[in-house]
Amino acid sequence: NGIHDIPVRSRAMFLKCTQDNLSRRNTESEVFDDGTNTFFWRAHTVTVLFILTCVLVYVTLLEETPQDTTYNTKRGIVASILVFLCFGVTQAKDGPFTRPHPAYWRFWLCVSVVYELFLIFVLFQTVRDGRQFMKYIDPKLGVALPERDYGGNCLIYDPGNTTDPWHNIWDKMDGFVPAHFLGWYIKTLVIRDWWMCMIISVMFEFLEYSLEHQLPNFSECWWDHWIMDVLVCNGLGIYAGMKTLGWLSMKPYQWQGLWNIPTYKGKIKRMAFQFTPYSWVKFEWKPASNLRRWLAVLGIIFMFLLAELNTFYLKFVLWMPPEHYLVLLRLVFFVNVGGVAMREIYDFMDDPKFYRKLGQQAWLVAAITVTEFLIVVKYDPRTIMLPIPFFVTQCWFLGIVLILSWTLWRFFIRIQTPFSTICYVTAYF
Repeated sequence: NGIHDIPVRSRAMFLKCTQDNLSRRNTESEVFDDGTNTFFWRAHTVTVLFILTCVLVYVTLLEETPQDTTYNTKRGIVASILVFLCFGVTQAKDGPFTRPHPAYWRFWLCVSVVYELFLIFVLFQTVRDGRQFMKYIDPKLGVALPERDYGGNCLIYDPGNTTDPWHNIWDKMDGFVPAHFLGWYIKTLVIRDWWMCMIISVMFEFLEYSLEHQLPNFSECWWDHWIMDVLVCNGLGIYAGMKTLGWLSMKPYQWQGLWNIPTYKGKIKRMAFQFTPYSWVKFEWKPASNLRRWLAVLGIIFMFLLAELNTFYLKFVLWMPPEHYLVLLRLVFFVNVGGVAMREIYDFMDDPKFYRKLGQQAWLVAAITVTEFLIVVKYDPRTIMLPIPFFVTQCWFLGIVLILSWTLWRFFIRIQTPFSTICYVTAYF
């Protein structure tokens, strides 16, 4: 209503934005079952309920209950979690992703609930009880561990060591180097923006500089920070991720039923493509388009950095070695839930009229990140409250002042021209 009262140029821009939104929503429609994979796409709620009931009947009537209280407690907790996962996989609300199967993403949604409840339980324990509780998961835990310092001798080429003058580089070439590359490759697929990835990568190195007085693990050589991390591991991961995003954005998304494909080669290719997205949405963050998007992007970067810091602080306060499988499982968890959460955040931010509330996975990821940080604060406030060096405080204060100043200038002081006002309005709506 009233669109004819808008000038011709702005009317065309308005219609283009509307058409883009409608096109995007159409590409995000439900996956169509062409009849060739009906069994695969069914929820199988009755089947799952029947199998679950049979297992419970077997445990109740046929299995002898062991007389070990600790073992029974652990088994009861695991059984409760498995029953909840069965319910969630079959009954939970679907998210924005459908490949390889909606049940896969429902599973990780339920894992998010379980992990958040676990964190809440740990948060409500005393520091001693919380650390000793980790022994129930792994008897090797619950023991204080020394932190590894990656600083020290920062010579790239050490002429004093005639046996191996490059030993400083080889000492730092551990399993975390490929993990850095793979991690940033996946983060790029999640964020889908080169600038945001580079900002987060560089900002985390500054955080390591700023917090190395708290965790020795953050102490690294300058070339370890900027050459091995930012340029080599993170940079190559971001580059590979952007190339993959370019391929995904240009790949045709015209799906055909598996049994309708005549050749075996085509069937194998179709099965491999089952692990690619069903459709593609390009993320256009446009942080400077309006104040709401600018604050949202700042919030995303802040939460990303906080989740990164939690990785190091959690293993420090809960006495977990870096190579422990729980640390790896946490990273695998965030790999699977991060993409869904970021997509829900983007939808909520990009079209608030259509997506009126924050998505369920994004809500849980935010709650998990905050809860992890609160555990760190409660379990080791002395380390967290160690005074930051004065020059570091000055640098961060200057950076915050520059961000606030630019925000005030861009969204409150700068004079808007008529055409920029039109762009602002159309970008918002």
